[in-house]
Amino acid sequence: MFDVGISELMVIAVVALVVIGPERLPKVARTAGLLLGRLQRYVGDVKADINREMQLEELKNLQKEVSTQVSGIQASVTHEMREIEDSVDPLIAARAENAVVPAPTFGTPATDALGEPSPATAGQVTEAKT
Repeated sequence: MFDVGISELMVIAVVALVVIGPERLPKVARTAGLLLGRLQRYVGDVKADINREMQLEELKNLQKEVSTQVSGIQASVTHEMREIEDSVDPLIAARAENAVVPAPTFGTPATDALGEPSPATAGQVTEAKT
């Protein structure tokens, strides 16, 4: 972490022995070890929190991307549905107009393409004459 070599550790130990003294050195070393352990745990917790936040941010970005894609697909589907409805509406209207054909009046006999009475109407005409 700090890139401290063996020779540097020896210098630190000798200075600590001279400054602190031989009676208090074990207690100070123990306390320093405990504090170093706490510091390492704290740094580990901070790293884990940062990693979680980064993953959460990535998930939020992914969610935004998916949401925009879903919105685009939804808009496309809605547009296509409107186009289909617009193309079908005239057909439905034309069919509705064809379905409302006025019924022929019963007073005039039906004729075929040549203008002659059809056989069914000819029988009806003879019955009407008698």
